[in-house]
Amino acid sequence: MLNLRPQGVPLVDVLRGELVESVHNVAVCASDPHGRSLFELGDVDIPVYLRSSAKPFIAAAIVSAGVVEVFGLDAREIAVISATHSGESEHIDAVRSILQKAGIAESALACGADQPGNAAVARRLVERGEPAGVLYNNCSGKHAGILALSKLLGVDPAGYLDRHHPAQVHILAFCARVMGVAIESLHLGIDGCGIPVIAVSLRRAARAFARFATLEDVTETDAQALLTVRQAVVAEPFYLAGSGCFDTALIEATRGRVVGKGGVEGTHASALIERGCGLVLKVIDGNKRATPPVVIAFLKTLQALDPEAERFLAEFAEPLVRNVAGRIVGRVQVSLPYLERSREVAS
Repeated sequence: MLNLRPQGVPLVDVLRGELVESVHNVAVCASDPHGRSLFELGDVDIPVYLRSSAKPFIAAAIVSAGVVEVFGLDAREIAVISATHSGESEHIDAVRSILQKAGIAESALACGADQPGNAAVARRLVERGEPAGVLYNNCSGKHAGILALSKLLGVDPAGYLDRHHPAQVHILAFCARVMGVAIESLHLGIDGCGIPVIAVSLRRAARAFARFATLEDVTETDAQALLTVRQAVVAEPFYLAGSGCFDTALIEATRGRVVGKGGVEGTHASALIERGCGLVLKVIDGNKRATPPVVIAFLKTLQALDPEAERFLAEFAEPLVRNVAGRIVGRVQVSLPYLERSREVAS
């Protein structure tokens, strides 16, 4: 077992009243597509699992094989393959559509049944006495895409969760190329939905998302696949996450100039299209409440948000802490000293 512990800086304060009640340490890296660091805080060279932040690359790997052309997938379906969706009806319809176009039964999905992330949808299921099925798993779009890839490759989809399955070998090879590492060097674990999950340093991940932003330093085929995914999620941001979700709001607020994808355990990665760089972070304790404030703070540092976008994202920039009765009792905010340090470096 690798005894590597990611280290961050105390970047996010959680206030109750005017006292700091909790502090979240965060590691952050911004890079251009050639690996030049724009700024970094914390340890950015220890491998961390990217979790769902890697989904755009998984989707691009699937696209690169030709599933869009063979099965006639549209932008909504490409976006939901990239998604951590909230289980709203449009998401479920898009996942079903992928399976139907590829001629695959819903029972082939091996991601496991889960409650929808959208609270209103979950409540309606309970009211109707309807169990949450596998389609409501927030990774069902990705799994549908992997099954479609298996069908295209002409291999048995059974066992598609295994790292040695041809579909996974194809996906991991694509991710390794974009990350700039040998496939044998990828650190692999098992994600919450069962597929192999990759771990790389924040430095490499930031460079990979800079490549997603610029389409530089990748092969022509890989660049076209990345562009197809990017265009799909920009055209249909709702299908990347859902109502009230940060990643959807980020694309909408920036009108596609920033494409961000979060994952559990406090991971988030953004491709800054106009700035031509990637921004990746890890909240060390895994608490997702720290993620949007940090992303927004560093997007501002990188001059990637105009005033209109800042207003649009205001509720995510400094989330309110409420008690059980809904009363505002505190807030979550980025610690200014470390933010100022990063701005000095970025300038």
